Amino acid sequence: MSTLVRTTYPVPIEDLIPAARQLAADLGVVPSRNRIMKEFRIGAEKARVVLNALNEPTPAPAEPHLRSVPNPVEIEHSDSPDEMPPAPKGAEASPQVAAPVDLGTATQTTPIGDSPAVVPTTGRPVRSWPVLLLALPAFVAVWSGWVGLGTLTGFGVVHPLPGIADGFTINSAITLPIGVETYAAFALRVWLSGKVPAAARRFAKWSALSALVLGALGQVAYHLLEAAGVVRAPWQITTVVACLPVAVLGMGAALAHLIHARPNQNAEK
Repeated sequence: MSTLVRTTYPVPIEDLIPAARQLAADLGVVPSRNRIMKEFRIGAEKARVVLNALNEPTPAPAEPHLRSVPNPVEIEHSDSPDEMPPAPKGAEASPQVAAPVDLGTATQTTPIGDSPAVVPTTGRPVRSWPVLLLALPAFVAVWSGWVGLGTLTGFGVVHPLPGIADGFTINSAITLPIGVETYAAFALRVWLSGKVPAAARRFAKWSALSALVLGALGQVAYHLLEAAGVVRAPWQITTVVACLPVAVLGMGAALAHLIHARPNQNAEK
């Protein structure tokens, strides 16, 4: 993807806006301000002006107005202007094109005289702090479940630095909740952000759902084994759990690559 802008410095805004629109068409989404700054090597203020121009709705072109033209023969044989054939009803009326309305803000219609007026209204933003209250009990349950399942499948205390720090130990079971649940939250954020290429958003969607389902199955497996008094998980569960750190690493690296990939890198050669 090549961006066509004039090589003079500084680059005028009128040259940057068409190039930014072409970049948005190649990406499939409106690029962020940082992406515009990096792509065109401009400052934050000029990038903000370009981004505002990209976010402005484009008004729909007005339909061409067609008028009825009388037959030349009838004009030639008419004796006076009063005998001219009347124009069709409504021919002189021009179509009225409504002004574009920003769908990002709520609107309410307030009658003023005989014509309604659209008055934009803004509400309070939705607070996200309740998510922390939801996350605390979920964190305790998920963490204990994954660590318990890891203990049943062979994860345990290890010495990660033998010969360097022999007294330093760590329980390798903590890699399960950190890897699986962190990736699920990250992929979910990428999917719902709407600011990444289509390929990255598609991969984030399916991998996030898969990670959430896998996390739920891990919790179910641990509680079933614990309720049955099993001290060693079956080999099928052990095999799946042992592969989780490697799978999470691969999905995370793939998603990071797709987020920063150019559109032409995803095209088939």
